[in-house]
Amino acid sequence: MKWKSAARLASPSGLILALVFVLGACGSEQPATPAPAQSASAVPDLPVMGDELRIVALGDSLFAGYGLEPGQSYPARLEAALRARGLNARITNAGVSGDTTAGGLGRLDFTLNSMEKPPALVVISLGGNDMLRGLPPEATRKNLDEMLGKLKARGIPVVLMGMLAAPNLGADYRGKFDPIYPALAKKYDAALVPFFLQPLLGRPDLVQADRIHPTLAGIDLMVEATVDQVAGALPKVTNPAAPPARP
Repeated sequence: MKWKSAARLASPSGLILALVFVLGACGSEQPATPAPAQSASAVPDLPVMGDELRIVALGDSLFAGYGLEPGQSYPARLEAALRARGLNARITNAGVSGDTTAGGLGRLDFTLNSMEKPPALVVISLGGNDMLRGLPPEATRKNLDEMLGKLKARGIPVVLMGMLAAPNLGADYRGKFDPIYPALAKKYDAALVPFFLQPLLGRPDLVQADRIHPTLAGIDLMVEATVDQVAGALPKVTNPAAPPARP
């Protein structure tokens, strides 16, 4: 199973998912059975309670839902999975296809300032396009560092979706890029998903015909793999239907 080069994986719009490298030469393999569309919400639905928990999903095409129908993006499916767990979550999808960490940094303040009140959580999935374009890892780190610093100053918790560099970019690049996400998550006490694309590895059936973007089944597996971490990063809310505690 060979890696495709970063240049061949890039589309004219700079779409991400250079790391679905393991899917490019899998034509001779038997495709695995696609995951059920509702796998991310497999737990029994619970009544949605409590104050609304607004979440901002700041990212690139992985959040934008490239190639999918409305309501099938990662943020939309994540919202459904959180609400199935009884959390009154509403996600603002701030995913822009082709975006880099510089683009995310540039629109972070505008996104937050346009909201009536600060969100309960920000989920960040950026950096894959930086890697795809061979941008300096130092710049990626700096941009993410500034984003996390801004959010910490506002008192907003973060879930950081980690990325890994393609091996064909060389050991030096990987050695600088791969530690960015765990190091910044530790620095800012952010929740970390070590590798956002992990559920897609070795699963060509979970990727669209462009061999770049996940299908709905792929999105649902990504949600299933991350929903607990997102739910755990949300502020704890008191069940309004529960009787008051006795003194």
